[in-house]
Amino acid sequence: MTKKLAVARFWFEGNAFAPLPTDLAAFQGREWAKGEAALTGARGAATELAAVAEFAETRPDWVVTCLRCASANPGGPIDDAVFEGLRDELVGDLAHGGWDAVYLSLHGAAITPRRPAPELELLRAVRDAVGAIPIAASFDLHANLNPRLAQLLDFATGYRTYPHVDMRETAGRALAQLERIAAGEIRPVGEIVNTGLLLGSFNMRTDAGPMAALQAAARAHEASPILDVSVFGGFPYADTPDCGASVMVYADGNRVVAAEAAGELAAAIRARAPEFAPALVSPKEGLRRALAAPTGVVALTDPADNPYSGGAADTPELFRALVALSPRAPTVFAYFCDPDVVDTAWRASVGTHLSLMLGAKRTAAFGRPVEVDADVLRLTQGEFRNVGPMERGLTVAAGRTAVLGVRDIRVIVTERVVPANDPAFFALHGIDLARTRLLCVKAKNHFRAAFQDRCAAIIDVDCPGPAAADLRTLPFRNAKP
Repeated sequence: MTKKLAVARFWFEGNAFAPLPTDLAAFQGREWAKGEAALTGARGAATELAAVAEFAETRPDWVVTCLRCASANPGGPIDDAVFEGLRDELVGDLAHGGWDAVYLSLHGAAITPRRPAPELELLRAVRDAVGAIPIAASFDLHANLNPRLAQLLDFATGYRTYPHVDMRETAGRALAQLERIAAGEIRPVGEIVNTGLLLGSFNMRTDAGPMAALQAAARAHEASPILDVSVFGGFPYADTPDCGASVMVYADGNRVVAAEAAGELAAAIRARAPEFAPALVSPKEGLRRALAAPTGVVALTDPADNPYSGGAADTPELFRALVALSPRAPTVFAYFCDPDVVDTAWRASVGTHLSLMLGAKRTAAFGRPVEVDADVLRLTQGEFRNVGPMERGLTVAAGRTAVLGVRDIRVIVTERVVPANDPAFFALHGIDLARTRLLCVKAKNHFRAAFQDRCAAIIDVDCPGPAAADLRTLPFRNAKP
């Protein structure tokens, strides 16, 4: 007998301190699709929808229908009308009935101006629309989880890697268990414990350190009747009452066991919390260390303005230090998002000399603009396809872009905010890493997925920004740093 699976996606990480709100255009610029179009390009990629495509192709007894699939790059709160439209559209599509199961690809750290927990509201609406049929979800490792989510979901699981190179595998786990629930093989019950601890993600990579130990402990708990254990680092910059590291456990028919395991791992998070404290250096010291490092490209990352933490690629302090140092070495600065500067460069054309102000166009809260004389070196249409390993196969549209020459520094400027975590971003702009000495990037840990082995060293520097390492520098209203 053929079964019907409904799939929907709402993937967004909100930063309450970001200077730009997130509107419908931000979703349309990254992912806003349904039906077969939602799976176009997903097959073989390293994303959740690639797992959905594989499920559809290998399960002839299931009919898979993609309802609204939406994602936007991390940024400021989502316009409430955009969220309400997505919620109402999804509920309307689900209300047609006849579904045997629902899979939701979620992030877990979305915010709107009026809603600190839109995923919780969305799940309540979905549950009301479909009744008792099984619902499974996947979450980002940086989700801020409200414990009530576990009562709305029949099964859920989270990313286990940071950088997030297991999006596809995570969705695959959710779909596999959802299939078992629909067949009556298992009856999972879930428990979530949110510690309320605001942990910096600088030391949250899963290759080593405290999160690696916590993930290992989670795997050790996965023995019958426990089906899945997920550890979440949380996302403090959302600034909501649900911010905090948490544990989610699903067990087959045994809530007591699930609760005990969640409690044990929550205690382990509390014990290891001091190990997550960051130790970053100033931009000036970072540049000094970079130039003293062994031969090869050395990356300096500015995590406070990381686009995948809600940064707007606008803060100027690392660039200011770089210009002041004026290193006599091939240097790349990636990047500023400034549509006006890009338009000026395009109007002027390659080879033109310009006087420009760079940085601090969205807000002056994190520093003043930097005045430079620059040559227009390269212009692009700004579209590339990730080569991975993170989000491999995803098409990224940065809008028009320009590469400017400021003495020995090549400065990339884009029309749209996008992550600069993939080698294809640099290839698009004619950057030969083998000929680059300093690579200054608005990025954090995701950057390491593709560049750890390409760089002689990677140095994180401490700058002002909407995702600053020192949470005390930001005007929190709801969470407690």
